[in-house]
Amino acid sequence: MQDIKDYNTFIKVESIDKGWSNDKKYYIEDADGRRLLLRIADISQYNRKKIEFEMMKRVAALGVQMSQPLDFRVCNNGKSVYLLLTWCDGEEAEVILPHLTETEQYMLGIKSGKILRLIHSISAPKEQEEWSIRFNRKTDNKIEKYKACGVKFHGDDKIIGYIENNRHLLSDRPQCYQHGDYHVGNMIISPDSRLSIIDFNRFDFGDPWEEFNRVVWSATVSPHFATGQLNGYFSGKTPIEFFRLLAFYISSNTLSSIYWAIQFGEEEISIMKNQARDVLSWFDNMNNPVPTWYLQDFYI
Repeated sequence: MQDIKDYNTFIKVESIDKGWSNDKKYYIEDADGRRLLLRIADISQYNRKKIEFEMMKRVAALGVQMSQPLDFRVCNNGKSVYLLLTWCDGEEAEVILPHLTETEQYMLGIKSGKILRLIHSISAPKEQEEWSIRFNRKTDNKIEKYKACGVKFHGDDKIIGYIENNRHLLSDRPQCYQHGDYHVGNMIISPDSRLSIIDFNRFDFGDPWEEFNRVVWSATVSPHFATGQLNGYFSGKTPIEFFRLLAFYISSNTLSSIYWAIQFGEEEISIMKNQARDVLSWFDNMNNPVPTWYLQDFYI
């Protein structure tokens, strides 16, 4: 780290082992009392990380409460690249939410939906490939890999059937900047109940509604939070057109989560199989696009 800017001011450096990212992450305290997050990646990720940093600056400029981008440079004698960010005080929302009242959970969900709407106000590049072409290709790949992986879950025919019968929903969808992994595991709730967003490293560009494919994790922790997120995003009741696409995107993710889990062993496979079971239950075996966790009569 010696060639990281202001490294000589760091008085505390602790490795962080949480998360799925390949980045090396460190909690930093410096001589000025600042609490920071340092992310280091291989130099081969330079272009991706540069875009990540620049996009985070654009999101921060919108007033989003988040891990603020401070510095981006090459380090480790040219072998690595780093992002230096502010540290978000608090704990992951998935830990805090179960200890809050249902109304508090819902209101934080409303806040997360409004934040996501802001994030989605950033347009995708004009040269971005048409969404239906891109996502149909991704979906074909996911179905093929799922069928070939050797691990199956009961009801997969209903998931695949819903996908095949609803590909037309992908036509003419707008595209924007996406956080890429927007769920309660990447949100921090401070002691004074402020909600901050972290981990923008999976960012992408695509249909804004696809961003909700991770809501399965939030809904499992708190249906009230997940309901609030949707209502906050749409500034009111969520439209049925959204739910039809949500079921499509969650179905697609459900298939890919199975073969993704294989590399991590039986425990992770079991988690994803259970999630597939939950998805089928939420959508009544894919017969109802409005998931059971969405609390249609809960408004504040």
